[in-house]
Amino acid sequence: MRKTTKLLIAFAVLFLGIQAIRPEKNVSNDQTYDISKKYTIPDEVNDILKVACNDCHSNYTRYPWYAEIQPAASWLASHVNDGKKKLNYSELLKRPIAVQNHKFEETIEMVKEKEMPLASYTYLGLHADAKLTDEQRLLLTTWAQAQMDMLKATYPADSLVMPKRR
Repeated sequence: MRKTTKLLIAFAVLFLGIQAIRPEKNVSNDQTYDISKKYTIPDEVNDILKVACNDCHSNYTRYPWYAEIQPAASWLASHVNDGKKKLNYSELLKRPIAVQNHKFEETIEMVKEKEMPLASYTYLGLHADAKLTDEQRLLLTTWAQAQMDMLKATYPADSLVMPKRR
């Protein structure tokens, strides 16, 4: 056999072999500590969160077809786990009030700076519905600011400050 043929066969065997690796999917949809249990989320904002944020920042991900193919499946699992580690709207209420306030602040910053949703999420037309318009960005940041204002009116100022890291 020619060298090229052997390489193609080896690649095919490797590709088929890694298909047996199945990362755990983010589909629990546990809403026990969900943001909606405490904060008012207008329908327009909820729609934005569903299509542009929740796949990586909640306990339920809508998986695209390529999530069944390795190595894309592992890349997506890693991406979702990293996103949930930074912000998980399904578990926000488990966090101290200062952290909740800070997460709203980060949401405003990331959305205004167009750092979220990630370009890799909307790249090449994948998840095109998650690409936010300026109007959607304004709606989302205005909502997050209103939540911060509500917290400021409800809690003592010192309880909303993140503790300094040591």
